[in-house]
Amino acid sequence: MEPTATDLHALAEYLFQTLNSDPNIRKAAENFLSSIEGSEKYPQLLLQIVGSDDTDSNVRLAAAIVFKNLVKKHWRRTSETAAKISGRDREEVKKVIVSLMLRMPAALQKQLSDAISVIGGEDFPEHWKNLIPEMIGYFNGNDFNAINGVLQTAHSLFKRYRHEFKSQELWKEIKYVLGKFAESFSGLFLHVMQLASENTENKPILKILFSSLLLICKVFYSLICQELPDEFAETKLEPWMANFHLLLTTDNQLIENDADDEPGTLELIKSQICECVSLFAQKYDEDFQSYLPKFVDAIWHLLVTTDIRVKHDVLVSNAICFLASVAERPAYKDLFAEEGTLQSICEKVIVPNMQFRDSDEELYEDNPEEYVRRDLEGSDVDTRRFAACNLVRALCRYNEAAVMSIFTAYINALLQEHASGKWKAKDTALYLISALAVKSKTSKHGATKSSDFVNVSDIFVSQCLPDLQAGINSNTPVLQSDALRYLITFRSIMSKELLVQVFPLLVVHLQSPVYVVHTYAACCIEKLLIMKGNEGQAVFAVSNISSHLQTLLTNLLSAMKMECSAQNEYIMKALLRVISFCGESMVSYQDTLLKELVEKLQVVSGNPSKPQFNHYLFECISCVINLLCLHHPTAVVTVEQKLFPVVEAILVKDVAEFLPYVFQILSQLLELRPQPVPATYTSLFPLLLTPALWEHLGNIPPMVRLLQALLQKGKEVVASTEHLNALLGVFQKLIASKTSDHQGFYLLNSILEFLPPTLLSSHLKDIFVLLFQRMQSSKTTKFVKGLLVFFCFFANQYGGPALIQTIDSIQPSFFAMVVQKLFIADTQKVSGSVERKICAVGITKLLTESPAMLTGPYVSQWNPLLKTLIELFELPEDDSTQDDEHFIDIEDTPGYQTAYCQLAYAGSKPHDPLAAIPDAKMNLVLSLQKVSQQYPNTVGNMISQGLDKQCLQYLQKYLQDAGVTI
Repeated sequence: MEPTATDLHALAEYLFQTLNSDPNIRKAAENFLSSIEGSEKYPQLLLQIVGSDDTDSNVRLAAAIVFKNLVKKHWRRTSETAAKISGRDREEVKKVIVSLMLRMPAALQKQLSDAISVIGGEDFPEHWKNLIPEMIGYFNGNDFNAINGVLQTAHSLFKRYRHEFKSQELWKEIKYVLGKFAESFSGLFLHVMQLASENTENKPILKILFSSLLLICKVFYSLICQELPDEFAETKLEPWMANFHLLLTTDNQLIENDADDEPGTLELIKSQICECVSLFAQKYDEDFQSYLPKFVDAIWHLLVTTDIRVKHDVLVSNAICFLASVAERPAYKDLFAEEGTLQSICEKVIVPNMQFRDSDEELYEDNPEEYVRRDLEGSDVDTRRFAACNLVRALCRYNEAAVMSIFTAYINALLQEHASGKWKAKDTALYLISALAVKSKTSKHGATKSSDFVNVSDIFVSQCLPDLQAGINSNTPVLQSDALRYLITFRSIMSKELLVQVFPLLVVHLQSPVYVVHTYAACCIEKLLIMKGNEGQAVFAVSNISSHLQTLLTNLLSAMKMECSAQNEYIMKALLRVISFCGESMVSYQDTLLKELVEKLQVVSGNPSKPQFNHYLFECISCVINLLCLHHPTAVVTVEQKLFPVVEAILVKDVAEFLPYVFQILSQLLELRPQPVPATYTSLFPLLLTPALWEHLGNIPPMVRLLQALLQKGKEVVASTEHLNALLGVFQKLIASKTSDHQGFYLLNSILEFLPPTLLSSHLKDIFVLLFQRMQSSKTTKFVKGLLVFFCFFANQYGGPALIQTIDSIQPSFFAMVVQKLFIADTQKVSGSVERKICAVGITKLLTESPAMLTGPYVSQWNPLLKTLIELFELPEDDSTQDDEHFIDIEDTPGYQTAYCQLAYAGSKPHDPLAAIPDAKMNLVLSLQKVSQQYPNTVGNMISQGLDKQCLQYLQKYLQDAGVTI
């Protein structure tokens, strides 16, 4: 594609059509743009449109977004596919993108900055040496639009340093960045601070300068996360700390945000500084020690003078986290040991920031899903309550008795306030009690150890149980939520008797009209049913809930009919847990359950929007299928009648989010049902061979499984030349990919197992050539293991001589190299009991049924191969990999695709194609006995003269155990 004016106009028109409200026009334009992604100079054309002042702003934004997505999808180089973006285009893009970004308005700048971050993640620093010099060149001017663009890009580029694992390679990159960037960066910081001090009354200038300072603080934090570099240590740290302290103590109404719920730039800067100094307190206390007292004073002052508006939440949270970071360090514990200090902290910091504010109440009522996400899921890291709880635990670390004594007085006072009608005081008290009581906690078990000073069960009975007993029409639903949350937190510490006693109340509260209450009730039920005792036994038995089972199921299903909880993932997860937990006790409810679940699936398939809910929905369906059909295969027909109309609609509408789930459910049903297989399944075969479906990585595992099931149950339909060619085409695509090659082997082995040899014979050489080409071009341990299993399974199915003949047809005497470089070198790496058994039986076939191995050209390989087989029996698996091997995770592949989420309850049973051979060692000795009779003295002499002493001893033991002589 040459960048002519005509091309630019045509491309701009397609971009404009992607904004069309007509889905047909929009989809056609999107498909066209996808089809030209590999065209030469396509990325350059997009950037030309982005930079064209004469083009409609919406089209320019669309071009920027398409460019960013193109980069995300195709910039990463892989060995598996040809690069969609040419090397020339890559270099041209890197030449112009920084300068283009910096002269763009904010909306376009953001998209291009994100693209630069992706490009930098792949190419920087090795293949983009001039990026940092080009960026810091803008620091010398006063164009702060450009400077802020550079800083935003630096932030996007360096923020991965915050969370990546330490490595020599990472530190080498950081050192390179610091060497090029740190001096100019520090100079810019001082320059901006100077300009800010000179323009304290100039609002427009202050606004842009403080935007720069915020980005500078973020970049600084990223650069110090791994280690404190020399560029910011000792005397070079002083100007940073001095100016951080100055910013913390700065107040300027000109840059304050008037809104109550959105933080202004100054609040965000102070918040980021709190994060920075918290990091210093945690990791670099030797360098930070001299600065700490004045930061403690400044942050304490900030906390006691900042009001309770939502806009200050992140700032207050980070400020409290700083105090917690200091309090939990042994060197600073004395700062918080005084009784007066602890009282002041409790009264002025902890209690005020644990209070249930009006804004929390609004969130509880108007956006309950977000309230649950913050309160229950542990995603409340930036909330005041979470920070205050952390501070309480930090203070208890060295002064628990004193903290308990002082804080108990405040708890009693709060409970007295509640007694006088102030329910929010009790909410605060329960949070404070929880913070004091938890000594250790996990997401799976809740609190696992509590403070000796707090009896959590007594508090539950006296303070929480009455709220739950008040019924679903209570005037204080928040306190009911608190009671349920308390139960969820301390469930592992409470007695079984208490938990069984309270269970009926949980069932009742599923009927609560309040979203948070019935959600917490469902969550609590789910967690109680999976609880394990100290020895791994289930805490609850089916008998503990059987009398409530019908009401429990009714209430769970009814709760999902409330508008607010139509797609409540906690309720669906609880339903799944009940079905699974109760097992056979659920059989009488299965028809109702299946009907409700299918109706729900029909509704959500129209607009899938809740991934977690959808996953648990499909898990429920697969669990019901297991319960109905596992012991009664004929029940599959009933399930199919109810489920297939919805499944067919999903397939016709191509609901991409649901396809991996649907293929798993279909596989599960097909594996469970008796033969013959109806046309409903076999008619799916052409669909499963559609190339577009195989482009989505999430579809591959369930589609391969479904093809395997069709090969096993409906091979008569599959066994046609047209279908076989398409199947082999799928295999060829899968085997070329490091990500999916194992799926290719699964499919190939099923083809070998279930299709007649005559159908496959003309394709065998091509298959083997393809496999050897892949091994030569991109050898990985995973591929080698799959290849060995395939060769051995081929020997099982077609015979050892056929394997030797097929390999030698590619190149004369090639089999000797395969034995040496593959069988002998790597058989020990094969993992999995079935896979190792296949290899053992396959090698036995080669040793005992192949004349070329016994008396022919490969007789010299007989003993080494037998030794390899005995080592496979006796030695542990070799789990080493190549030094330069990198396994590719689905999540690491470029571009977003629907992920594959395996359904736990739709899992397939392990398949052993050699089930008729229960003992591979016995098979070996019997086969040796048989071949020794065919070749008298030959086999015995080869064993006695060529096998080492250790292997000979193992073999003699096999013979002795089997009562066999050679």
